[in-house]
Amino acid sequence: MIQEFLPALEAEIAEQDLGKTPVELYEPIRYLMQLGGKRIRPVLCLLAYSLFKDSWRKAVAPALGIEIFHNFTLMHDDIMDKAPLRRGKQTVHEKWNDNIAILSGDVMLVNAYQYLNKTENLSLAEYQYLCQRFNRTAAEVCEGQQMDMNFESRSQVQIAEYVEMIRLKTSVLIGLSLEMGAILAQTTREISDSLYQIGELIGLGFQLKDDLLDVYGDPEKFGKQAGGDILSNKKTFLLIRAIEQAEGQVQTELQGWLAAESYHPQEKIQSVTAIYNALGIKEETELEINQYFDQAFVAMDELPLEEGKKEGLLKFMRGLVDREV
Repeated sequence: MIQEFLPALEAEIAEQDLGKTPVELYEPIRYLMQLGGKRIRPVLCLLAYSLFKDSWRKAVAPALGIEIFHNFTLMHDDIMDKAPLRRGKQTVHEKWNDNIAILSGDVMLVNAYQYLNKTENLSLAEYQYLCQRFNRTAAEVCEGQQMDMNFESRSQVQIAEYVEMIRLKTSVLIGLSLEMGAILAQTTREISDSLYQIGELIGLGFQLKDDLLDVYGDPEKFGKQAGGDILSNKKTFLLIRAIEQAEGQVQTELQGWLAAESYHPQEKIQSVTAIYNALGIKEETELEINQYFDQAFVAMDELPLEEGKKEGLLKFMRGLVDREV
């Protein structure tokens, strides 16, 4: 079934309802949307819809609204992070400029709502609830981004703070993706709430896996050079735990790398990774990832649906656990 979802989503993206002029406003949107990506969020939305109804094509357009919103946040995040690359290609602000990227991102947000409006068969009350959930989630994603930026200027961040930040920045949108599929399929509020919670757990495991892959991923598979988070002193789960656990000479060495303004990038990556290895950070992160995914699988098992109906979503979830990219 997923093999059918992706072509349907890509076809919808190719036909995306955009203006033509000024070309500088709309071309960056087409550029970013056609860079690809895993399309995890709209696929999850369609998988959730398919738990209850077979007419999943009716949900393709609103599911794309989630993907457009996600890419809008990426366009603006890349400006804030001064990121040169996105999916191996120039970021929009690098290919054009910051002002164009800001304005094109603004149009993407409007466009996301246009696709959300392409829902079918919902009652007014159901549609209003869907919009309410979308709006709340959109605000939470911005809250998470602000927390992430606040962490950059802080020397100490607690694990609980970090988990809350990634819950807001990443997990809530994955939760909404599953919840939205259930709302579009007009199932019960209890089930749509349960699917949202499952999505949040998936999102936490997903982001922690990203943290892990940035350090330990195979660059050929991961699509970028490992160690970017180390070079930028990004406060990931791995770094926060290392700061908490390091003592003596290891602590001195780690703090030295965090304070260093001039260094050879590969040497810093190798040295900090060696500290992670000595402290068992990789294994601890893997346990944390598995804990969140295990909770999601337990919650899936408790959903009052036929097991056969769940298999597509369960298979996709297992793929996220084992992913190398």
